[in-house]
Amino acid sequence: MIEYLNLLDDFLWEYLSIPAIIILGGYLTMRYKAAQVRKLRSVWKELLSCYSQPSSDIKGIHPLHAFFTTMGGCIGVGNLVAVCTAVKIGGPGALFWMWVTAIVGMSVKYAEIYLSVKTRTEDESSEYLGGPMYYIESSLSKFWGIIFAILLSIYGIEVYMFKIVTETVSTSWQLPQIWVSIALLLMVLYAVQGGAKRVGQLCSLVIPLFVAGYLLMSSWVLAVNYQKVPAMCWLILESAFTGHAPIGAFAGSGVLIAVSQGVKRACYTGDIGVGYAGVVAAQASEESEGQQARFSYIGIILDTFIVCTLSVLLILISGVWQMNISESEMVTYVLSQYFPGTSIFMPVFIFLLGYSTIIAFFHVGLCCMEYISPRYGQLLYYMYAIFAFMTFSYLDAYAALALMNICGAIMLVINVLALWLNRKALKL
Repeated sequence: MIEYLNLLDDFLWEYLSIPAIIILGGYLTMRYKAAQVRKLRSVWKELLSCYSQPSSDIKGIHPLHAFFTTMGGCIGVGNLVAVCTAVKIGGPGALFWMWVTAIVGMSVKYAEIYLSVKTRTEDESSEYLGGPMYYIESSLSKFWGIIFAILLSIYGIEVYMFKIVTETVSTSWQLPQIWVSIALLLMVLYAVQGGAKRVGQLCSLVIPLFVAGYLLMSSWVLAVNYQKVPAMCWLILESAFTGHAPIGAFAGSGVLIAVSQGVKRACYTGDIGVGYAGVVAAQASEESEGQQARFSYIGIILDTFIVCTLSVLLILISGVWQMNISESEMVTYVLSQYFPGTSIFMPVFIFLLGYSTIIAFFHVGLCCMEYISPRYGQLLYYMYAIFAFMTFSYLDAYAALALMNICGAIMLVINVLALWLNRKALKL
């Protein structure tokens, strides 16, 4: 079955999703004269100014909490594992295409958040509701809005992340996987019961802690091996345009595979074109569509250009990507060579990251089901989540990742079409 999932996954991305994201991202980047680069300094100031805003007695969730919730869906186990899978399949050149996708993808993510905030509505309790399904409904039809919401709700059950987390913790600490799965599931249900504010508060604690710690540790490893850095950079560029021959446990790959893997992983880890960030940002108290959308520039920099890039550089500079080691263990293996106790604290990092990602996506899935069925949607989603999480805990991780990729590819095509139809409504 996994072979058929992978075939469908490759077809959707190579012939539909990749061209769609590159064309729209390139168009928006040229239209706004690379605003994601020009305005970066001012966006940092806008984000820092949010720290002085009050967090109580406001309508919606705090802009900073909304930002970190979107980051919770980006910075996670995918930055440590999925990117290693991209290199394992597509070679070192996949990182270059992740960078290209991230640059043009900033414009796409800006557009979907901008429109999500612009078209949001209010529920009976005066809370904000929004997301791509709302502007898809207005530009395409209610049918396509529902289709998108169904796919995003399926995507919102982060089965790949759940499996990686439970496997890592149970293996590292010698615990029964069933009990780890149950404990994680209960923690997820507790978090999402508190709504967007609780999810945002938890992500605001976990994400900065991880980024700071991971940046320090990875920078030390790269500094110790600074003599290898020039050759590694050349390897990335050469592999991006010529492919890479078989070496060690690496089976070799062509340029098309490197491009495919790079774009897929950039969209997956950076939430580019998928629409998750739009649902969260629409619930923010910030009234300016542009400001909340501009925060996505920083999000992708932290996600792709820092965390994902560091993960790939670690496995390249150490040669681990050529070894017969599971992708879920590559980064941990490298860090363990330099930092004693990595096998103890790294599972904690992975658990916290996976937890923040799972609850963030779960919350978005609940919002999508509420859009589909305001009365019964959330109850049905809880039932589906329990079944999906516990089932996929014992299935192949590649099957879970393929399912996520397929849903992401279809959502991306629908979303990009709606963004193109609404392009005249976009402003900086």
